[in-house]
Amino acid sequence: MRTLHVTILLALFIWTMYALADTGKIRQKRAWIIDSFSIEEENPGPFPYILGKIELTRAYLVSFELQGQGIDKEPKDVLSINKDTGEIYVHGKVDYEAVDKSKKLKLQFEARNKSNNALDTRFGVEIKILDINDNPPLFQSAKYEVTVDESHLQGKEVLTVLASDKDDPSTKNGTLFFTIKSVTPKTDNAEFYIQQQGESGTIYFNGCLDYEKAQKYTILVEAKDDGEKIKLSSTCTLIVKILDKNNNLPEFSGKTGPGKVKERETGFEVLRLQVTDKDSPSSEAWNAKYTIQNDKKQFFKIETDPVTNEGILTVVKPMDYEEQSYQNLTISVQNEAPYFYCKVKKHVPNTMWELENIKNPGTSFPNLYKTIQVSINVEDVNDPPVFIPPLIEVVVMENIKVGTFITTFTAKDMDGSHINTFKFVKGEDIGEWITADAKTAQISTAKILDRESPFVVNSTYRATLYAVDDEPTMANITAVDPDLPPYSSPFYFELLGDVKEKWRIDPGHGTTVNLVKENSVYSGYHLLQIKISDQQGCHVIQNLSVTVCDCSSNPNCHVTMVSGARIGAGAALIFVIAVLVLIAMFLMALLISCKTEKKMILMDEGLGYLVTTNTENPGTDCMVPAGVNVNQTDYSKEQNTVKVSSQANAVQSIPSTNIQVVCKGQQAVSQVQMQVRTDQTFQRSIRRSSTRSSYRGIRNVQRLLALQTSDKELDVYEPHCYADEDKFTTSAELDAISIPENDFHPAMLRNLDTGSTT
Repeated sequence: MRTLHVTILLALFIWTMYALADTGKIRQKRAWIIDSFSIEEENPGPFPYILGKIELTRAYLVSFELQGQGIDKEPKDVLSINKDTGEIYVHGKVDYEAVDKSKKLKLQFEARNKSNNALDTRFGVEIKILDINDNPPLFQSAKYEVTVDESHLQGKEVLTVLASDKDDPSTKNGTLFFTIKSVTPKTDNAEFYIQQQGESGTIYFNGCLDYEKAQKYTILVEAKDDGEKIKLSSTCTLIVKILDKNNNLPEFSGKTGPGKVKERETGFEVLRLQVTDKDSPSSEAWNAKYTIQNDKKQFFKIETDPVTNEGILTVVKPMDYEEQSYQNLTISVQNEAPYFYCKVKKHVPNTMWELENIKNPGTSFPNLYKTIQVSINVEDVNDPPVFIPPLIEVVVMENIKVGTFITTFTAKDMDGSHINTFKFVKGEDIGEWITADAKTAQISTAKILDRESPFVVNSTYRATLYAVDDEPTMANITAVDPDLPPYSSPFYFELLGDVKEKWRIDPGHGTTVNLVKENSVYSGYHLLQIKISDQQGCHVIQNLSVTVCDCSSNPNCHVTMVSGARIGAGAALIFVIAVLVLIAMFLMALLISCKTEKKMILMDEGLGYLVTTNTENPGTDCMVPAGVNVNQTDYSKEQNTVKVSSQANAVQSIPSTNIQVVCKGQQAVSQVQMQVRTDQTFQRSIRRSSTRSSYRGIRNVQRLLALQTSDKELDVYEPHCYADEDKFTTSAELDAISIPENDFHPAMLRNLDTGSTT
């Protein structure tokens, strides 16, 4: 049973009046009676119990009355007074928190004369309510959440919590304290603590946050009061989420790719560099950023694959094998987000720990980032021979005899590893005025030189001479795919069918490869199939239409093929017109079918047969096969390439593709142009220029198909109308035959095989 403490403050003001007859004045006497009592809230009783007694001594009987809080005001019916004795009774519990801020019950006491009910005494009574610890501290929220960067520094505020207690704050019942009860998970790199300021508590930590060790912390915080008899408490949960930052540097883990590039080749993927990073994938702390060092001439560039985070090293400027056969590069890697580093050196109790940290290093740590050394080999390709010197001027008299020696050309093969023999082939020679020795490049006249000839312009006659080496002939094939890696390039190329010792692909992997012709391939039209696959294995089988031209026997063969290819466009137009005509005829047939139906009168016992007939010899009316295209060569480019479009994640098929006409048995070609100028004498200057292998020979010859010919060459017979039904047709070469209608009977047809006559 709880101890009862009652404090009653009685402020009694008694007025006593004495009559002074001798002076005729009234003298007032003031008297105070004070008693102190207190009452504890939530007293369990039993009820009622005596709180205290108000005593008033009079010569006459008085009646006691009490009004105010606890009687007729809230909290009502808690107190009462014995009218005869002045004893005050308590009838129920009093709640400290329900009383106003003064924490007192305010009442008014009166004493009246019982004989006449006159007011004798009136004063105020205040009863103080004593608080007990019946309320625990409560947090403003049962759960707090906050996100902090992994690079958050120790000693910096993380989160603040608030709590309050309804008990009397001036007593221990209303005094609270914060404590961290638990932290999950428990790590050795960080230690959380709380600092209190009144009814708020701020969370801090010592050490280093590490996303790789803990992505979040769950902290249980307790608020507890300091009650004397009983201590009450409550808790809240703190969720501290760690945001991954760049505290892990990327490290090189490997490389893939050929690691080599052919000279003069650009736009080719040379290497892919792989890195590992412990930070969150696809974040700024994970995304790699590569830098190339030791590339003064800027032959290469490197980009980051957004999916795999690989570094894609690409050659962007042509390299020359004769100048350098390899290039050493140093490549460094870092992240998009600034790097920071934090490591605990020593745990220090009750204060911040000793740390080793780096934040925003900049140039202060030049050797901080990882590097890799790569060596890119430059592959020698067949360079064309070069004429030396580039310009010769010779004076020649007109009308000199045929076979006169003019000059001799000198050419040199500049290849470092492809030293080849080569021959000289005459190119453009409109008037057929000169001859060229294939081995010695000796130039002689083949006709009488005439200054007034229409072939001479400004006293100059022009001719062309080629120096051709014996390297294999090849053409470039380029495939494209709009998808991003790793769903596109580099591609894998494979020739299908019987191509052994005839055709090959070199190399078989990349974006641009070479279609190489072996010596066993004859001149003419060839149809090949090539399979092109992307990195995911999605592939397409592509038709290649290749025409091989023997330029040694006919140096101008490519000119004929170009004109043929141009005529082929007209054939395509005729084909389109024919299709439109067929459509029109079909529509007309539909209209005709709507007319009145005419029925055929059938003969009795008639026999009908379907007779199998053959057209004339196949090939007489041959047309261009379906799916074959002839494309115009772009003479502004140095090389012709086949481009294969693609969509989605596979290489998209083009029905067929044409490859640049190539010369059989010839590869690198050097061209020299001969100019013969005539006044009274002929002065000849020979200009020489080199062209590149395979695409500098016979410059940009038009691709064409051997099967496709001009419209004039197709013996397509126009339809001839011989006769229509119900119309009479005569011919001078035939005798007239007349059969009177009255002499003809259908039965005659039954006896045609008897040989009888009528």
